[in-house]
Amino acid sequence: MKRFLCGLGVLSVLGLMAAGCTASDPSDGDEDGVTNEAAADDLAPTGKGLRIIGNDEAPLGQSKANGPANLVQAGINYHNGPVMTNPIKLYYIWYGNWSGNSATTILTDLANSISGSPYWKINSTYTNGSNTPVSTTITYGGSTNDNYSKGTSLSDNAIASIVSTAINGGKLPLDGNGIYFVLTSQDVNATSGFCTQYCGWHTAGTLSGTTVKYSFVGNAARCINSCAAQTTGPNGNAGADAMASILMHEAEEAATDPNLNAWYDPSGAENGDKCAWTFGTTSTAANGSKYNVTLGSRNYLIQQNWANVGPSGSCKMSYP
Repeated sequence: MKRFLCGLGVLSVLGLMAAGCTASDPSDGDEDGVTNEAAADDLAPTGKGLRIIGNDEAPLGQSKANGPANLVQAGINYHNGPVMTNPIKLYYIWYGNWSGNSATTILTDLANSISGSPYWKINSTYTNGSNTPVSTTITYGGSTNDNYSKGTSLSDNAIASIVSTAINGGKLPLDGNGIYFVLTSQDVNATSGFCTQYCGWHTAGTLSGTTVKYSFVGNAARCINSCAAQTTGPNGNAGADAMASILMHEAEEAATDPNLNAWYDPSGAENGDKCAWTFGTTSTAANGSKYNVTLGSRNYLIQQNWANVGPSGSCKMSYP
C-alpha cells in the first residue's frame, strides 16, 4: 500500500521547487531489502511536527492530557528510509537583519559544542537497515547571510530557494552530510504557519544529484508565548535561547528521519516530536531562567529527545 510524504521538497540545479507530495511504498525496502510491514499503515510525518505552545503541547513545568504525556506512551517504528550515519555538519543561513543580535554567537556556540555530547548521543539509538547508527559527530560547517532576498514573508518555496541560492552561489558547500538551517530575524514570517502551527520544520530534496537536508527555524522573539518555554533565557536572549531548543529538535529529526521515511511513530511523530516541550530536570540560572544542559561554556534549555531503547523508549536528556 502506498503512502504520501507531504512536505518533501524537491531541489533542482535551477533552485528548489515545491513537489507537494511524492509517493512512497513501504514494501520497497531500502538498499539492503529490509522491510517493516508492521509499520506500513503509520501516518507519515510532514516535518512540521514541533507544535506551538497552547496548541497541544504544554509550556515548561506543565503537562496536558492531550500533550506529550500521551505521545510518549507509544514506541517509534523504522520505515526503511536512510538515516545520517556519516559525520554531520550544520550550516546556518542568517536571513534578514541580525545586526547586534547575540543569537549569531549563541547558536554558533551551540553548533560547535553539541558533537559527542550525551544529549546528541541519544540519536545513536537509531540505525539504518544495516544496523549502522546515526553519527555522534555533528559539527559547525559555516554560515552565510541573506539580506531579505525574498522579502519578509516567506513561503516554503521561498525558504527552499534561499537554501539553493546559497549553495549554487558558492556561499555554502553542497554537502550531502549537511543540514542547512534558514534562521530568520524577528521581522520575518513564514507564511505556512510560523507562530500559529509550528516553530520550525525540516525536509529534504535533491540538488545536482545530492540529497540536501534543510530546515526553517524562525526567531521565537516574534511570538515568544508560542515558541518559547520561558520569556527569559539562560543566555540573556529569550528569542535565541528558544531557537536553540527548536534548532536541536529539527537537527535530531533530520538526522534520524532526513527524508521523512525512516523513524516515526504511528501518529507521524518523529523522535523530537514525541518529547516536544518537555525538559526533564531543570536548574535555575543567575537571571532566574531555567536550563537543563550545559554545552561548552553555555547553559541551554533544550527539549528532551526520544531514546529508542528499552521495550518502548522514553524521553531523555542523555545517553547512555
